[in-house]
Amino acid sequence: MEHPENECQYEGLTVNKGIEQPPSINPYLKHTHRRKLYTAGEYVEGIIKGDVSMLSQAVTLVESNLYEHRSLAQEVIEKCLPHTCKSVRIGITGVPGAGKSTSIDVFGLHVLRNPGNKLAVLAIDPSSERSKGSILGDKTRMEKLAVHPSAFIRPSPSAGSLGGVARKTRETIVLCEAAGYNNIFVETVGVGQSETAVHSMVDFFLLIQLAGTGDELQGIKRGIMEMADGIVINKADGNNIERAKLAQAQFRNALHLFPLPPSGWTPKVLTYSGYYEIGIDEIWQMINDYLDFVHKNGYFEHRRQEQAKYWMYETIDEQLRNNFYNNPIIKEMLEEKEERILGNTQTSFTAAHDVLEYYFRHKEQQKPPTQG
Repeated sequence: MEHPENECQYEGLTVNKGIEQPPSINPYLKHTHRRKLYTAGEYVEGIIKGDVSMLSQAVTLVESNLYEHRSLAQEVIEKCLPHTCKSVRIGITGVPGAGKSTSIDVFGLHVLRNPGNKLAVLAIDPSSERSKGSILGDKTRMEKLAVHPSAFIRPSPSAGSLGGVARKTRETIVLCEAAGYNNIFVETVGVGQSETAVHSMVDFFLLIQLAGTGDELQGIKRGIMEMADGIVINKADGNNIERAKLAQAQFRNALHLFPLPPSGWTPKVLTYSGYYEIGIDEIWQMINDYLDFVHKNGYFEHRRQEQAKYWMYETIDEQLRNNFYNNPIIKEMLEEKEERILGNTQTSFTAAHDVLEYYFRHKEQQKPPTQG
């Protein structure tokens, strides 16, 4: 390669080296550090003291899918258990656009009027099926609660779990109760499978509906209405008041067709306006009346016990599924069976039978010998 700049006619000239290129590695990277992982005792001590930062970190630990975090998270939960079960847990659901977040903002402020009350809101945000990402925008729609010193709002991505309910919401409730939050709101992403899971972790299940959207009962599954302990119709203001009253009558008539719930409580249907804060006192009176009713007849404690058993079996199912599908040999067998099914050389049922038979036989062989 020729270098004309070295010829004698250019003697005395200097060649500029040019602009120095920035390093490929961020020079400030060395100043960053990973968040400290505390011991279980330190987490529990901070949570019981009401340290919001420590509570947030513990919830993040519980939500983590990293294997090394699981045992520590479970230890924290176990140590927090003696400080729990002193709250009122309310599940809030409704079709998208029904005003759940706005209503929670108003309901929460109503709860916090009483001195000594603290509120934790666990808002489940739907995750994208493609990117698995979430906007986590519920906190922005709860403008007043977000800045209240006695409120803790935790938006969590559904991460593809059952119907949008975050897998660790139940454990998060335990942590919040241990931190002194005596009122827990659990908001679901909308009408769907998630209601079954939320119903199994709350004391009162509230269904928010809208009026003036056509057939008021259309699209509402019977199972959702049967689970509801109370139904409230939002946006009953202005020109929509008459439509709200009509919807109220329709829902009341529909509820008469259902058998009486196990609690013995007859669900009520009320109207209100979350935006104008009309009818909020009546809704909270309904919730208090329900709680008094189930405390007196013993159903409150019975429901809590049934929920504890339910989550034990749910955890067993989850662990069995994870153990099965993460088995490397099973993964290979499933790929092989998929090819055979698609090639019409084996049916889906016999393929599933073969895989399960191998799995259980393999597990049986791994059992330690019994002591004679």
